Amino acid sequence: MFTTTLSGPGFALLAGVLLASGPARGVEQAVSKSACNLFHPVPEGLMREMSTDRPDKTESPFTVDAGHFQIEMDLASYGRDQSGGGGTRTDTWAVAPVNLKAGLFNDLDLQVIIETWNQARTKDQMTGAVKTRSGLGDITLRLKKNFWGNDGGRTAFAVMPFVKFPTNHDGLGNDSIEGGIILPLAVELQGGWGLGLMMEVDILRNESGRGSHASFINTLVVGRDLTEKLGAYLEFFSEVSTEGGSPWVGTVDFGFTWSVTANLQFDAGLNIGVTKSADDLNPFLGLSWRY
Repeated sequence: MFTTTLSGPGFALLAGVLLASGPARGVEQAVSKSACNLFHPVPEGLMREMSTDRPDKTESPFTVDAGHFQIEMDLASYGRDQSGGGGTRTDTWAVAPVNLKAGLFNDLDLQVIIETWNQARTKDQMTGAVKTRSGLGDITLRLKKNFWGNDGGRTAFAVMPFVKFPTNHDGLGNDSIEGGIILPLAVELQGGWGLGLMMEVDILRNESGRGSHASFINTLVVGRDLTEKLGAYLEFFSEVSTEGGSPWVGTVDFGFTWSVTANLQFDAGLNIGVTKSADDLNPFLGLSWRY
């Protein structure tokens, strides 16, 4: 649906846009909603347009309105990866992984990501041996704090710290607590186009099981509405790990969104690996619902 220092071309681009655009706020609307919270919901007439952290990998800087809830999920997701010179093929399925969101305040929401059911099937193409693992995945808690642009302006920026808890079954995770921070930026462009930039820094356990390392994620996505209800996007995703011997992961992603109502959206997309370390293909179908 990102060592402990921020560096690289993605950060330079992000910083440049931030300095050039500066914070822009819908002051009047933000003030009228500032007293709202989880137990005092924002009136329907003041709610902002629904924004989701899916279907692209670039997170949105916009939060769920205070006192309201949002469900974002894959109805189904499939991944295929051919590795080891074609000697091993892994097929993965995920059914109904969900991101449950709650608007705590006008500029802060809480998110709980639950990997409800996963299956990974690995086949050795030489021997024909097959290993299948299935069950519950990990659970991730996130907070999203919007700093500007939630209720108006040409740019919006947020910070999202998160922590992952190892609740997986059947060896579907690394049984470690991991975390990081995500910095998403949205920019309104001319001609109905939108630009999203994201930088993420993760602190992950080493493959050896001892110690940890940092992983840097940078994304860039452009999108626009094709009709009143149909939208499309094109994205580039990059992940670089500081762990020795870890390859660069890169994908090109595209997809579509269909807004059924102001509070219900379906989406579909395809992520394509452009490096050997990335999954070859990852098609998915999902939905988002706000209430």
